Amino acid sequence: MTAYTATVTVRLKRGVLDPEAETTKRALERLGFELRGLRSADRFEVDVDADSASDAEERADEMAERLLANPTIHDYDVVVEEAE
Repeated sequence: MTAYTATVTVRLKRGVLDPEAETTKRALERLGFELRGLRSADRFEVDVDADSASDAEERADEMAERLLANPTIHDYDVVVEEAE
């Protein structure tokens, strides 16, 4: 088995109300930053032992589907790297 770190980034789907991002966007605009848009996201780093990177990705994907994200309102990405 090899140690891997799977990074799961979860964000609201486009069109779903994101009050945290809207508040932050307004604050950044008040500070003089021009933005077309802003979306908030949660990032989870999961350390797992697996036989391969694809096995680690499958496990992280299942974690996202079952708990970390709500597929109805969230999109998510999984990136797997061999742990150092």
